[in-house]
Amino acid sequence: MAHQFADIMFTDSVKSAQEQFGSRKHNEKFAERAGPNDALTENEAGFISARDSFYIATVNEDGWPYVQHRGGPPGFLKIVGPNRIAFADFRGNTQLVSVGNVSENDRVSLILMDYPNRQRLKLLGYMRVEDARSMPPDEVATVKPAKYRGLVERVVTIDVVAYDWNCPQHITRRFSEAELDAR
Repeated sequence: MAHQFADIMFTDSVKSAQEQFGSRKHNEKFAERAGPNDALTENEAGFISARDSFYIATVNEDGWPYVQHRGGPPGFLKIVGPNRIAFADFRGNTQLVSVGNVSENDRVSLILMDYPNRQRLKLLGYMRVEDARSMPPDEVATVKPAKYRGLVERVVTIDVVAYDWNCPQHITRRFSEAELDAR
């Protein structure tokens, strides 16, 4: 059984770098034993639903990468299908770099962090952006965070094709104000 994340990310040039720096055999074993990692389980769904932020990477048509931080109340990133996540997109800085990038290349990578527990989940997927004005109101309401007063401008949907959990070794513990208050 192949490890979907490794199949996608361990390109020939990555394998060459792993060989050069002595980690190729380790990564071959990792890919063999880790399972397919192509279908979200209850574990991943619970982790995703508890996050209050994530980082998303896109690439523009000139090949330049762009990383953006997205935040909201815990649970603003919704599980809307077996391998589908979505969130409401509100007015921000209006640059729309990620939105523009995925109109040409819909591949995205997300990193979701749990700093207090030193956990990191990486997701790979295909992103679609829909204008909320052209969607049925009940569909928009399914992704809008409760008690949030802002107007949803877009609905972002990501079909997850692979994921990987990272080791916690270099994750520095950080706590939000709410997490500190709960301690």
